[in-house]
Amino acid sequence: MTGKLIVFSAPSGAGKTTIVKELLKDKGFNAEFSVSATSRAKRPHEKEGKDYYFLSVNKFKEKINNKEFAEWEEVYNNQFYGTLKSEIKSITERGHNVIFDIDVAGGLSIKKLYKTICLTVFIMPPSIEELEKRLRHRGTETEESLKKRLAKASKEMAYAEYFDTVIINDILEIAVEKVKEKVITFLNSTN
Repeated sequence: MTGKLIVFSAPSGAGKTTIVKELLKDKGFNAEFSVSATSRAKRPHEKEGKDYYFLSVNKFKEKINNKEFAEWEEVYNNQFYGTLKSEIKSITERGHNVIFDIDVAGGLSIKKLYKTICLTVFIMPPSIEELEKRLRHRGTETEESLKKRLAKASKEMAYAEYFDTVIINDILEIAVEKVKEKVITFLNSTN
């Protein structure tokens, strides 16, 4: 395995996906995005291998039993999401680094499996109030779903201390620069 792994986790609305996109645009990082697998139905605009690898519930469970996942989770009944070890291997064998945009539990599972060749980055909102403001600004949440997301965010933020680095995303441009500095340091380290 020649590439390294960079895992990003954060509560919804913290800016993780935006930061990941900025990193992927920078060709100097020689990075590819890790495409997750799911057992949920493919949506009309989604493409196999680009958005997700779409598996039947039975095929997903078979791969779980065969220990083919670096991490996986059953989000809803029979709706699984996970990262295939073969996806990681394929990217790193091409000499590229792998960038993940996954939940806290998944991020910590990948770190446990890949240890020193994995950097975990937690993107922290400046406050729970600011997070609520951002989620409201999106206009995609009902009051009920907003409450659920904020409750989940509080739980996720409690895990930040288990990540290699925590970046507070108060001003996006500054957060992106701090992330790039951490990633460059990690990629240049010999471990």
